[in-house]
Amino acid sequence: MPTIKTNDGAEIFYKDWSAKNGSGQPMVFHHGWPLSADDWDTQMLFFLNQGYRVIAHDRRGHGRSSQTAQGHDMDTYAADVAAVVAALDLRDVIHVGHSTGGGEATRYVARHGKGRTAKLVLIGAVPPIEVFDGLRTARTARIRRRFEHDWRSQPTALHSTGTSPFRSTATTARAQP
Repeated sequence: MPTIKTNDGAEIFYKDWSAKNGSGQPMVFHHGWPLSADDWDTQMLFFLNQGYRVIAHDRRGHGRSSQTAQGHDMDTYAADVAAVVAALDLRDVIHVGHSTGGGEATRYVARHGKGRTAKLVLIGAVPPIEVFDGLRTARTARIRRRFEHDWRSQPTALHSTGTSPFRSTATTARAQP
């Protein structure tokens, strides 16, 4: 049973299939919770037959990997993937993540994937939210600027209520006698 040992002693099981002694562009498959590497077998066989080298691992606490009390966070999961990728000396890797595996793959690529990653594929993924915080903030600012611009460019008749679109209706409502 092929495993690698991480810095904190956890053993991570992996399967590594290739048509010709490790040749072909590598694809690493990251499973969702509470699954295991076996859940990717159909997809792995398909891509193996297309000439890819396919690798899947059991995340710590899942399948044939160590059942650990600590390390169940995205940073540790990503570090575990980095240990597998380094041990197998993978380069130009396509990472495919589903559900929690998408979060793991995203964190791996962001923290450890420089120089080794070709692509990241997310399928029904749950990526770490902070990855999108900057995008959300920028998009919200753009939408607000556009709204303010459009509001100010409308004919003044639309502004005759004397209310601002930026105040809640609760502050502008008047009590009825």
